[in-house]
Amino acid sequence: MALKKNDTAAAKPRRRRDPDGTRAAILEAAGTLLAKDGPEGLSVSQVAQLAKVNRGTAYQHFQTREQLVDATTGWVSERLCDAVFGDKLNGPIELVDPQEVSEHMTLFAMENPELGRAWLFHVLSSPHPASDPFWKLYRQRFQKFAKSDAAQPGIDVDVHTVLMIIGTFLWPVWARAHTRTAKERTTMAKRFSSEIVRLSLYGNMRPEKYPSLAAQIPKKPTKKAAGATSRKAK
Repeated sequence: MALKKNDTAAAKPRRRRDPDGTRAAILEAAGTLLAKDGPEGLSVSQVAQLAKVNRGTAYQHFQTREQLVDATTGWVSERLCDAVFGDKLNGPIELVDPQEVSEHMTLFAMENPELGRAWLFHVLSSPHPASDPFWKLYRQRFQKFAKSDAAQPGIDVDVHTVLMIIGTFLWPVWARAHTRTAKERTTMAKRFSSEIVRLSLYGNMRPEKYPSLAAQIPKKPTKKAAGATSRKAK
């Protein structure tokens, strides 16, 4: 017996709506295009095609190209937060291993060179870089460290943040030009993170050889001197 039209329609299972899954697929596709063509290569229609979603559905999530670019770089930033800080994302600063942070950030940059640079240039050209999740988190964590007893006095948090992040995400340009295998790139990542840690821990110059420069850098007061200053203030 032939099915009626209504019966035929009823026989087709209706696809369940999954807005979160659709958005995730769109951002994944947008991340691929961002790494390949940069922010200028992103368009809602191209991303919809790559993500295999209806263009109208994609526009429901992102009405403009600017919204798509902001959401995609934010998606990269959230991945970076998780890769660098992991389960210590919101933990005490004392539990953060500086070497781990440096290694994880460098490995992310080496494994995602184009995507990382696209994210970096977007943040640097933004009038409000502090609104980026990773930039904000990294700066906040370092600011807490700079105020702790473990830090040298007089650290410029903004300068440090810019130097560390820019250096990390531009290092793969050099490293990939001088390596051929994944193993070699991993070695280059470790070289970079080790040198960053060494510079942070010891610096490059022996202060006694540069007395005029050393005189310009504020010195951390000893406990005895700090106590004497405190008593004078009273």
